[in-house]
Amino acid sequence: MIAPDLTKRPPRSVRVRLGGFVILPRMLDKGRAEIAGLSGEYHYNCPLDQHFLGFVGVDPGLLRVQLVDGKGDGEILRWILENSKHKRSALEIELWSAHHDSRGPSSVEQREWFQALHKEIGIDREDIATWADLLDLDDFASFEGKA
Repeated sequence: MIAPDLTKRPPRSVRVRLGGFVILPRMLDKGRAEIAGLSGEYHYNCPLDQHFLGFVGVDPGLLRVQLVDGKGDGEILRWILENSKHKRSALEIELWSAHHDSRGPSSVEQREWFQALHKEIGIDREDIATWADLLDLDDFASFEGKA
């Protein structure tokens, strides 16, 4: 298994797609890094990952076993498609991914947390409106612009 060292660089952007799915490549990076003890501040099966896992209907523990076995992205995607409880059409995947690309905070508490982090890491950035924007900015800031 080749695991990214997330103490030196962030996982792939939440916007990167595998099989049309956003979130998935980032989640795989975090899972592989966690298994190798290189996850830093990142966590596999976090609330963001759970959006993907719930959408396809895959148990995070069973997926982790596939990562431990050293499967690459393509093999993992095939395993997910074969083992998911919710068989999704290409259109459903595209709509779900587009939603997550543009999703912002949906509650007062989320907006407050979002704005506090935005203020802390990129107060001059006027283009930060979605969770994907904020995650990319946080990754960039966490690694001093080396993302």
